[in-house]
Amino acid sequence: MSVIAPAVLAETPDDYKAQIERLHGFVERAHIDISDGEFAPSFTINAAQVWWPQEWTVDIHAMVARPSEHLETLIALKPNMIIFHVEVQEDIVAILQHVKKFDIKAGVALLKSTVPSTVTDAIQVADHVMIFSGELGKYGGTASLMQLEKIRLVKNIRADVEIGWDGGVNVENAYSLAQGGVDVLNVGGTLAKAEDPQSVYATLVNEINKHGII
Repeated sequence: MSVIAPAVLAETPDDYKAQIERLHGFVERAHIDISDGEFAPSFTINAAQVWWPQEWTVDIHAMVARPSEHLETLIALKPNMIIFHVEVQEDIVAILQHVKKFDIKAGVALLKSTVPSTVTDAIQVADHVMIFSGELGKYGGTASLMQLEKIRLVKNIRADVEIGWDGGVNVENAYSLAQGGVDVLNVGGTLAKAEDPQSVYATLVNEINKHGII
Protein backbone atom coordinates (compact mmCIF):
# COMPACT_ATOMS: atom_id res chain seq x y z
CA MET A 1 0.00 0.00 0.00
CA SER A 2 1.31 3.45 -0.92
CA VAL A 3 1.76 6.24 1.61
CA ILE A 4 1.90 10.03 1.49
CA ALA A 5 4.99 11.59 3.07
CA PRO A 6 4.91 15.40 3.30
CA ALA A 7 8.26 16.97 2.47
CA VAL A 8 9.86 19.67 4.60
CA LEU A 9 12.34 22.00 2.90
CA ALA A 10 13.42 24.98 4.99
CA GLU A 11 16.20 27.55 4.79
CA THR A 12 16.00 28.70 8.41
CA PRO A 13 15.24 27.07 11.78
CA ASP A 14 12.20 29.33 12.20
CA ASP A 15 10.79 28.32 8.80
CA TYR A 16 11.49 24.68 9.62
CA LYS A 17 9.63 24.94 12.93
CA ALA A 18 6.66 26.59 11.21
CA GLN A 19 6.47 23.83 8.60
CA ILE A 20 6.65 21.08 11.20
CA GLU A 21 3.88 22.75 13.21
CA ARG A 22 1.64 23.00 10.12
CA LEU A 23 1.94 19.25 9.61
CA HIS A 24 1.90 18.08 13.22
CA GLY A 25 -1.24 16.27 14.24
CA PHE A 26 -2.11 14.46 11.03
CA VAL A 27 1.17 13.30 9.46
CA GLU A 28 2.58 9.82 10.11
CA ARG A 29 5.56 9.65 7.76
CA ALA A 30 7.56 12.70 6.66
CA HIS A 31 10.36 13.46 4.24
CA ILE A 32 12.92 16.03 5.41
CA ASP A 33 15.19 17.64 2.84
CA ILE A 34 18.65 18.98 3.58
CA SER A 35 20.89 20.61 0.98
CA ASP A 36 24.51 21.73 1.10
CA GLY A 37 24.34 24.41 -1.60
CA GLU A 38 26.74 22.35 -3.71
CA PHE A 39 25.01 19.19 -4.90
CA ALA A 40 21.80 21.21 -4.95
CA PRO A 41 21.92 24.97 -5.60
CA SER A 42 20.08 26.04 -2.45
CA PHE A 43 21.04 25.95 1.21
CA THR A 44 18.70 24.52 3.82
CA ILE A 45 19.06 24.06 7.53
CA ASN A 46 21.84 21.61 8.28
CA ALA A 47 21.52 18.14 9.76
CA ALA A 48 22.34 19.36 13.27
CA GLN A 49 19.23 21.57 13.19
CA VAL A 50 16.82 18.80 12.21
CA TRP A 51 14.20 17.53 14.70
CA TRP A 52 10.68 16.13 14.47
CA PRO A 53 7.73 15.00 16.61
CA GLN A 54 8.47 11.72 18.37
CA GLU A 55 5.56 9.88 16.77
CA TRP A 56 6.66 10.58 13.20
CA THR A 57 8.44 8.12 10.91
CA VAL A 58 11.05 10.29 9.19
CA ASP A 59 13.11 9.83 6.05
CA ILE A 60 15.94 12.30 5.49
CA HIS A 61 16.80 13.18 1.90
CA ALA A 62 20.37 14.46 1.92
CA MET A 63 21.13 16.46 -1.22
CA VAL A 64 24.82 16.70 -0.43
CA ALA A 65 27.93 16.34 -2.53
CA ARG A 66 29.94 14.42 0.07
CA PRO A 67 27.72 12.14 2.18
CA SER A 68 30.67 10.99 4.29
CA GLU A 69 30.89 14.47 5.83
CA HIS A 70 27.28 14.27 7.07
CA LEU A 71 26.99 10.62 8.08
CA GLU A 72 27.79 10.95 11.77
CA THR A 73 25.27 13.73 12.37
CA LEU A 74 22.53 12.08 10.32
CA ILE A 75 22.97 8.68 11.97
CA ALA A 76 22.81 10.30 15.42
CA LEU A 77 19.31 11.58 14.58
CA LYS A 78 18.12 7.96 14.23
CA PRO A 79 15.64 8.50 11.39
CA ASN A 80 13.74 5.70 9.71
CA MET A 81 15.85 6.16 6.58
CA ILE A 82 18.59 8.28 5.03
CA ILE A 83 18.51 8.84 1.27
CA PHE A 84 21.59 9.93 -0.65
CA HIS A 85 21.92 10.65 -4.35
CA VAL A 86 23.58 7.89 -6.31
CA GLU A 87 25.31 10.53 -8.47
CA VAL A 88 27.68 11.68 -5.71
CA GLN A 89 31.43 11.33 -6.25
CA GLU A 90 31.92 8.95 -3.32
CA ASP A 91 31.57 5.21 -2.82
CA ILE A 92 27.81 5.18 -2.40
CA VAL A 93 27.67 1.41 -1.78
CA ALA A 94 30.01 1.72 1.22
CA ILE A 95 27.96 4.64 2.54
CA LEU A 96 24.71 2.68 2.30
CA GLN A 97 26.27 -0.31 4.03
CA HIS A 98 27.53 1.93 6.84
CA VAL A 99 24.08 3.44 7.41
CA LYS A 100 22.48 -0.01 7.63
CA LYS A 101 24.87 -1.02 10.43
CA PHE A 102 22.93 1.34 12.71
CA ASP A 103 19.51 -0.24 12.01
CA ILE A 104 18.62 2.68 9.75
CA LYS A 105 17.29 2.09 6.25
CA ALA A 106 19.49 3.29 3.41
CA GLY A 107 18.02 4.77 0.25
CA VAL A 108 19.28 6.13 -3.03
CA ALA A 109 17.78 8.87 -5.19
CA LEU A 110 18.07 8.80 -8.98
CA LEU A 111 18.08 12.05 -10.93
CA LYS A 112 16.07 12.16 -14.16
CA SER A 113 19.14 11.51 -16.31
CA THR A 114 20.34 8.49 -14.31
CA VAL A 115 19.71 5.08 -15.89
CA PRO A 116 19.15 2.32 -13.29
CA SER A 117 21.40 -0.16 -15.08
CA THR A 118 24.39 2.16 -14.51
CA VAL A 119 23.96 2.03 -10.71
CA THR A 120 23.09 -1.64 -10.23
CA ASP A 121 25.44 -2.15 -7.26
CA ALA A 122 23.81 0.65 -5.28
CA ILE A 123 20.27 -0.51 -6.04
CA GLN A 124 21.10 -4.04 -4.91
CA VAL A 125 22.26 -2.72 -1.50
CA ALA A 126 19.56 -0.07 -0.98
CA ASP A 127 16.33 -0.55 0.96
CA HIS A 128 14.65 2.22 -1.04
CA VAL A 129 15.05 3.77 -4.48
CA MET A 130 13.60 7.25 -4.94
CA ILE A 131 12.75 8.39 -8.45
CA PHE A 132 13.60 12.10 -8.45
CA SER A 133 11.46 14.08 -10.87
CA GLY A 134 11.73 17.49 -9.26
CA GLU A 135 14.15 20.40 -9.12
CA LEU A 136 16.99 19.97 -6.64
CA GLY A 137 16.47 22.08 -3.53
CA LYS A 138 13.14 23.60 -4.62
CA TYR A 139 9.43 23.01 -4.25
CA GLY A 140 7.16 23.00 -7.26
CA GLY A 141 8.76 20.51 -9.64
CA THR A 142 6.81 18.72 -12.35
CA ALA A 143 6.07 15.03 -12.12
CA SER A 144 7.31 13.52 -15.36
CA LEU A 145 5.26 10.34 -15.52
CA MET A 146 7.64 9.00 -18.16
CA GLN A 147 9.98 8.41 -15.21
CA LEU A 148 7.61 5.66 -14.04
CA GLU A 149 9.36 3.39 -16.55
CA LYS A 150 12.34 3.46 -14.19
CA ILE A 151 10.36 1.50 -11.62
CA ARG A 152 10.25 -1.56 -13.89
CA LEU A 153 13.98 -1.23 -14.54
CA VAL A 154 14.74 -0.89 -10.82
CA LYS A 155 12.55 -3.87 -9.95
CA ASN A 156 14.41 -5.98 -12.49
CA ILE A 157 17.52 -5.32 -10.41
CA ARG A 158 15.93 -5.61 -6.95
CA ALA A 159 12.37 -6.90 -6.92
CA ASP A 160 11.61 -6.20 -3.25
CA VAL A 161 13.02 -2.67 -2.97
CA GLU A 162 10.70 0.12 -1.77
CA ILE A 163 10.04 2.79 -4.41
CA GLY A 164 9.77 6.48 -3.63
CA TRP A 165 8.89 9.48 -5.80
CA ASP A 166 9.96 13.07 -5.30
CA GLY A 167 8.82 15.93 -7.50
CA GLY A 168 5.49 17.36 -8.55
CA VAL A 169 3.12 15.05 -6.66
CA ASN A 170 -0.38 16.55 -6.54
CA VAL A 171 -4.04 15.58 -6.29
CA GLU A 172 -4.26 15.12 -10.07
CA ASN A 173 -1.42 12.61 -10.41
CA ALA A 174 -1.18 10.84 -7.03
CA TYR A 175 -3.44 7.99 -8.13
CA SER A 176 -1.45 7.41 -11.33
CA LEU A 177 1.82 7.38 -9.40
CA ALA A 178 0.50 4.90 -6.84
CA GLN A 179 -0.91 2.66 -9.57
CA GLY A 180 2.43 2.94 -11.37
CA GLY A 181 4.23 1.29 -8.48
CA VAL A 182 5.29 4.14 -6.19
CA ASP A 183 5.21 3.12 -2.52
CA VAL A 184 6.11 6.47 -0.95
CA LEU A 185 4.83 9.67 -2.54
CA ASN A 186 6.81 12.60 -1.14
CA VAL A 187 4.69 15.75 -1.38
CA GLY A 188 6.28 19.20 -1.15
CA GLY A 189 4.73 22.24 -2.75
CA THR A 190 1.19 20.86 -2.94
CA LEU A 191 1.03 20.80 0.87
CA ALA A 192 3.43 23.67 1.62
CA LYS A 193 1.34 26.08 -0.45
CA ALA A 194 -2.06 24.79 0.70
CA GLU A 195 -4.29 26.96 2.85
CA ASP A 196 -5.55 23.82 4.58
CA PRO A 197 -2.76 21.23 4.40
CA GLN A 198 -4.66 18.68 6.49
CA SER A 199 -7.56 18.67 4.03
CA VAL A 200 -5.24 18.35 1.02
CA TYR A 201 -3.32 15.57 2.77
CA ALA A 202 -6.59 13.69 3.36
CA THR A 203 -7.52 14.10 -0.32
CA LEU A 204 -4.12 12.74 -1.39
CA VAL A 205 -4.53 9.74 0.90
CA ASN A 206 -7.96 9.07 -0.60
CA GLU A 207 -6.53 9.33 -4.12
CA ILE A 208 -3.80 6.72 -3.60
CA ASN A 209 -6.26 4.34 -1.95
CA LYS A 210 -8.87 4.48 -4.73
CA HIS A 211 -9.73 1.27 -6.55
CA GLY A 212 -10.25 1.12 -10.26
CA ILE A 213 -8.51 1.44 -13.59
CA ILE A 214 -6.52 4.46 -14.75
